[in-house]
Amino acid sequence: QVQLQESGPGLVKPSQTLSLTCTVSGVAITTNYYFWSWFRQPPGQGLVWMGSIAWSGSTEYSPSHKSRTSISRDTSKNQFTLQLSSVTPEDTAVYYCARVDCSGYGCGDTLFDHTVYDYWGQGTQVTVSP
Repeated sequence: QVQLQESGPGLVKPSQTLSLTCTVSGVAITTNYYFWSWFRQPPGQGLVWMGSIAWSGSTEYSPSHKSRTSISRDTSKNQFTLQLSSVTPEDTAVYYCARVDCSGYGCGDTLFDHTVYDYWGQGTQVTVSP
């Protein structure tokens, strides 16, 4: 049974770096063709893709957030991490980690599409405030 669990601070001050970790159980994050992604949902808005890390360790980022976003992994702990620098109150959102299996067809340009993902964490609220 695949499970994802986000963890990190619920409150971050403006200009600081937000760091969130997704701990995965039930499958190795190095399993071929799996992509592991971060999404966020600001208040009153839809899900927004932040970026992904592939089973190989390669990364892809949303152009909207690329300059401030970094995704890394610790394979020994089966975790992947989101870092978002220079946060502002506009970064306040519920942050989710998720998995997509690209083994059947390849994901192409669909990593941004939340509907292709099959496993999700429960989400964690992050508030950016002084």
